[in-house]
Amino acid sequence: MKNKDQLREQVRTNLDSLIQAVNQSLQGKGLSKLEPVLQRIGRGGVLPHWFATLKKNGTLPNLDGKTIGSVVEMLLVAVIETRLFAQEKIILRINPARGVDLPDLNLGVKSPSENYCTSEPFFSAYERLLGSEHDVLVLLTDYQQKKKNPPLKLQLTDWSYLRGSELADKNLCALALKHRDRLIQHNEAWAKKLLKFLSYINQSDWLAKRLLKAFSLLDEPLENSDRVNAFIKAAESDFQKQNVARTKKTKPLIPDEDLEVIRSLSMASPLELAIIDAADNWVVSTFHEAGRFPNTNEWEQLKKSPLNGKIGVSPALQ
Repeated sequence: MKNKDQLREQVRTNLDSLIQAVNQSLQGKGLSKLEPVLQRIGRGGVLPHWFATLKKNGTLPNLDGKTIGSVVEMLLVAVIETRLFAQEKIILRINPARGVDLPDLNLGVKSPSENYCTSEPFFSAYERLLGSEHDVLVLLTDYQQKKKNPPLKLQLTDWSYLRGSELADKNLCALALKHRDRLIQHNEAWAKKLLKFLSYINQSDWLAKRLLKAFSLLDEPLENSDRVNAFIKAAESDFQKQNVARTKKTKPLIPDEDLEVIRSLSMASPLELAIIDAADNWVVSTFHEAGRFPNTNEWEQLKKSPLNGKIGVSPALQ
């Protein structure tokens, strides 16, 4: 009997042919073979309400995005069972309530439409850098386009198999990877503060976004004060521009204190510590006790993680 790792590898290496079969089923082809599986995993042991129309016309009823994800997931499971695991007679369950969509494979499934509107449950802010404990199939659909012209003829337009560590923020992981090892060797406390900031940052916050950009000042010798001054001038200009726009829209202004944090970098020495401390202060003032340092287990993972995230992770997902 193959273990979950081996079964997932089968899915990964055969993904293209599996997706082709799912797309055929979305056209109403080959559904008779899938029918027993769909009935078994259907609610109450009954075929899904959309099955008859799909089989007859190759179309789906007017469904919302979440239901579309369930349709794709059920068809995928039926295809995997009947095409890939038929000889092993492996029976798969769909049970997202347990934290992973396909627990028998320890594999998640995401079916966003072309606007990538989806979510992934995050139980710790540090998963924004560490990713997930399980691998995930991302199956992109054309739902947003096709729903405008019913009846709905859905197709999967792109697909990818992401390792657990890849289900993390691409840009934040790149910055963490760039500085992590050097900071750990120099001062582990600095490294923890940086990774804490990257895990909690909300890039819609003006100061947080500016502090994130400030780390680019460390790419060249710190003696180059012209680069620091140019950075501060750009921040001052953007600060004024943003507040003018906010005034017109009667939105709360960015506080002067935020700009002063950026201005203070002109006199900071060492600059790297000043940026790191300012970033950590932002986390503390924004999240208070909730903005915690990584625990022992998270820190050990952060030290050895490949930090190879491939997606964008919204703060709302933390």
